[in-house]
Amino acid sequence: MDKLFHIFELTEDLVKDIRARDYEAHLHDFEELIIVTRGSLVHFIDFEQEKANAPFFCYISMGKMHKLIPHEDLRGWVINYKPEFMPDSKLSFYSNFFTSTNIPLSSASCINQYSNLCKLIEDGYKHEPVDYASLRNLLSGLISMIEAERKNNMPVETVARASQIETFNRFLKILEENFKQNEGVSFYAEKMNMSERNLNIISKNNFQKSVSEIIETRKLIEAKRLLLHTNKSVSEIGFELGYNEKSYFTRVFHNKMSITPSQFREMSQSIIS
Repeated sequence: MDKLFHIFELTEDLVKDIRARDYEAHLHDFEELIIVTRGSLVHFIDFEQEKANAPFFCYISMGKMHKLIPHEDLRGWVINYKPEFMPDSKLSFYSNFFTSTNIPLSSASCINQYSNLCKLIEDGYKHEPVDYASLRNLLSGLISMIEAERKNNMPVETVARASQIETFNRFLKILEENFKQNEGVSFYAEKMNMSERNLNIISKNNFQKSVSEIIETRKLIEAKRLLLHTNKSVSEIGFELGYNEKSYFTRVFHNKMSITPSQFREMSQSIIS
């Protein structure tokens, strides 16, 4: 994409056109937001398949290999933007720890709000000259609405919710600084002056994953990035991520992806070429 920003509506005609074409899996050099207001789709992300039904929001971070197969009734909006357009997005931060970001949207009134805001963004995008500062503010508002929706889905009382979110985000920041080390749950619990049990409760409340699952996911995402974008050997990548033995790194990767690191690299390079 040669523009900083782009938005388009998933209309009946566009969905028919997408379904008629033979789209291959591909990599983006931009961030992508998909807001599905009706229908469903099948999504292949880094060789993993997901099916999602409306209403929901999907975020695909830059560099993730994906393929989208819409069903006939799919409707909604797609927003693409370069990382420099929204450099401090929380969605980008979260994408370091989770293989995908699918957030269900709760009500018809909520869907109308999203649709109206997307229409407002589209109108601003079509107006010449484009006011990118205004578009950035509108997109920031849209992302804030999505983040509020995610918080509302947390299975904790309202009073405790803000505190848990703050604690969880602090954990993610500590993890980002230390995930390449061979450290387990106890290391992060000690860093945060709390028990492993409480840290696990907060992690599951926020993203329905245990601390150990989040740690492994962060390593997996980094492993895929290094396999795609560097010439480092599988052994070097495993060692860089805290796995002392290539066989153990390969086994962990295979358990998550159902293919080995070498197969992932070969398949990815074949698709890219």
